Amino acid sequence: MIAAIVATGIVVVNSRDDGGDSPTAAESSTPADDTITAAAEPVPSPEDTGPEIWSLTDGVSWDGGVEVELTGWMRGVTGPYAAPQSTPFVKFTVKIRNTGDRTVDVSSGYLTCLYGDDGRESAQVFDSERGLEGLPQVHLRPGKSVSAKTGCELPKGEKYLQVELSPTAESETAIFAGNVK
Repeated sequence: MIAAIVATGIVVVNSRDDGGDSPTAAESSTPADDTITAAAEPVPSPEDTGPEIWSLTDGVSWDGGVEVELTGWMRGVTGPYAAPQSTPFVKFTVKIRNTGDRTVDVSSGYLTCLYGDDGRESAQVFDSERGLEGLPQVHLRPGKSVSAKTGCELPKGEKYLQVELSPTAESETAIFAGNVK
């Protein structure tokens, strides 16, 4: 196809030439050794369009100065007044820091979990007796940080956990994943 475009270009160029002694298009486009060197099209390199997966112990930073880390992993069972009640869970602390120069509304953030190799949805756990109240519902000023204990359902036989967290409504979701002992 590239050779056809080149030959067409020569015909177009030669069609403008009104001189009577010029060679025909066939004479000017025939190489001496009948070898054509075609330009290679660049091979597109794949772009990573999916989110990066972080370890459960990694810290993540967003543009604008918001930083999040998950710490203090511990298993337990919710109490009789929890939602959901009498359910095995994993508890962890979410620490959010604002190193930027603007107040950040972290009350608009969200957290969701999946567990197991087949990615079953994990209910977020709310248990005031165990200090599990969910994400902080505040506006975080520059230079300040806030921590909250939260948890997700994790049956006793399961180890793999995926936590998806966005500290604000405008933030891209960070995916933390790994095994919990």
